[in-house]
Amino acid sequence: MELPYLRIEDSGEEIALTTEVTTVGRGHGVDIRLDDPSVSRLHAELVRRGPYVYVMDLGLSHNGTRVNGRPIARRLLAEDDVLSFGTARCRIGGLPAEEMSADSGMRRSAAPEVTRRELDVLTALCRPALSDEAFATPATAAEIAADLVVTEAAVKQHLLRLYQKFKITEGVNRRTRLANEVVALGLVRPMPLADVGEPNEAEEADAAGAAGSPSGARALGQPVRRRGNQRVQ
Repeated sequence: MELPYLRIEDSGEEIALTTEVTTVGRGHGVDIRLDDPSVSRLHAELVRRGPYVYVMDLGLSHNGTRVNGRPIARRLLAEDDVLSFGTARCRIGGLPAEEMSADSGMRRSAAPEVTRRELDVLTALCRPALSDEAFATPATAAEIAADLVVTEAAVKQHLLRLYQKFKITEGVNRRTRLANEVVALGLVRPMPLADVGEPNEAEEADAAGAAGSPSGARALGQPVRRRGNQRVQ
């Protein structure tokens, strides 16, 4: 059986996806290295599941990942899809076309597709989940706005659209339920607020590893033990 492969458009090099998980990035430790400053050191993963391959953006780069020009968090791939990691373009091949028709249910990710800005909002919402600080609730709209340097009204509009996309019904703890959902789906890779700019290689690897499964983050909105002389809830 022909193995799926990724073709780097700049060089024409074709790299077979021989393992279940293939890492893509600019760092020296990744499986597919793209020498492009717009690519993060650990940028994305290509995951094989039987005859299928999906791409997952690791949320460690401001430039994101696109499939056929559309920003994604995670997406099942079809033959000849064009993947953009930052500005580096690649193309997927070797996939069974007959199994990947446009109306196939497998074509849909378990999570709805979100824009890059919506991903930014979700990351800011969930950011405290992997921090070392005590965490009771997700970030407020005002805190997200300050983090992203946008208006609070704009954040609220994004949150309303995200509630609809993730089918978070009206009621109490709506932000908490949204945050729990996206962390469980692995859509965000939260990092502490103190981090500024592109993380170093160790931080990127730690963040990717911690977010690889829902157990890597505390359940949002749950009581936590505070440090030092602070109160224990």
